[in-house]
Amino acid sequence: MSTLPAGEIDHIAIAVEDLDEACARYVQLLGARVGLREEVVAQGVEVAFLHLPGETKIELISPLDDSGAVARFLEKKGEGLHHVCMRVADIEEALESVIDAEIPHIDPQPRIGAGGARIAFLHPRALGGVLLEIKEVVS
Repeated sequence: MSTLPAGEIDHIAIAVEDLDEACARYVQLLGARVGLREEVVAQGVEVAFLHLPGETKIELISPLDDSGAVARFLEKKGEGLHHVCMRVADIEEALESVIDAEIPHIDPQPRIGAGGARIAFLHPRALGGVLLEIKEVVS
């Protein structure tokens, strides 16, 4: 099997019902600092990146309406871990490796995520039920 040229973990994403309440809870309990917060309309979510000491980030994601994937996730599983995001140097190369190795994936081409980052998702079947996002690192 081919190896995905992944780098470090970029963030861990948690699906939440109420983004404002979740941000307040994480700030209070973990001393997190809220960074980028935006709507990613193409994915039907609002996101907030929380910064912890060092370079650790948590992404809180909440659906904009009842029709998107995150809304379905919350309905089926409730709040909790949604995905893990790994950094890659070249997302085109990473996706080519994934496709060549016939690794189950959701995105055959990169899409634009929060902050304008180029991202893609591997299907949870690839990693024992864990949704994996790959994110191109921009210097």
